Amino acid sequence: MPESAVPPRQAHALIPVRYASSRLPGKPLLPLKGRPMFYHVWRRARLCPGLSSVTLATDDERIRRAASELDVPVLMTSPAHASGTDRVHEAARLLKLPRKALIVNIQGDEPALDPGLVSLLLGAFADPAVEAATAAHPLDAADFARVDKVKVVLDRTGDALYFSRALIPCARDDGWAAPPLGHIGIYAFTFPTLEKFVGLPPSPLERTEKLEQLRLLENGIKMRVVLTDRASPGVDRAEDLEAVLPYVDDYSTV
Repeated sequence: MPESAVPPRQAHALIPVRYASSRLPGKPLLPLKGRPMFYHVWRRARLCPGLSSVTLATDDERIRRAASELDVPVLMTSPAHASGTDRVHEAARLLKLPRKALIVNIQGDEPALDPGLVSLLLGAFADPAVEAATAAHPLDAADFARVDKVKVVLDRTGDALYFSRALIPCARDDGWAAPPLGHIGIYAFTFPTLEKFVGLPPSPLERTEKLEQLRLLENGIKMRVVLTDRASPGVDRAEDLEAVLPYVDDYSTV
């Protein structure tokens, strides 16, 4: 089976969304061309043929109500979760998803999500050794220098060696033998691996870098990284909103 093929087992996407945000409060409800941001993320995820379902997971009644009004499947989850992955795990249990299913964690601030990237991510599980997967793309020099842009370095099999906000790899001489890669915050897990993840305490490197995926690596769980040439813009700050507008459908006249 080619690596990009969708494996023959169910895959379910969960979109963890919360109202609180230090940089942009109420981000999931921000209007983009007539619909809240979460709606565009959900709709684009639904375009991936490998997903059996796409559901929002939130702890905020305002988001739940807005999703229900737009007929977007939504679950209320605990406000105590420390990470989006913890919220995804609770939602997967509430939905009673099959133990053999793949669980995809799609960030709620990705209204320009490429459905083809989700398919590529699921295709990584055609290798039965893969327990978790994420994505990356080539970085240009300007983005490589940004501390808020997470980088990743890989081994020869395509598994992550490390994720960091630091400049990795650091080219001692001019040029890179290993081109710099930027991490894309989308994850897929086997159900047992997701359960293993949330059962582990936050790890030292995770707490240092504020990158939850390092918890897996520090505990010896490999993460396959699929590569794409296209990096869809996400929304971290108000100034990012304009960059995603060309990617979203217009509902302002509906």
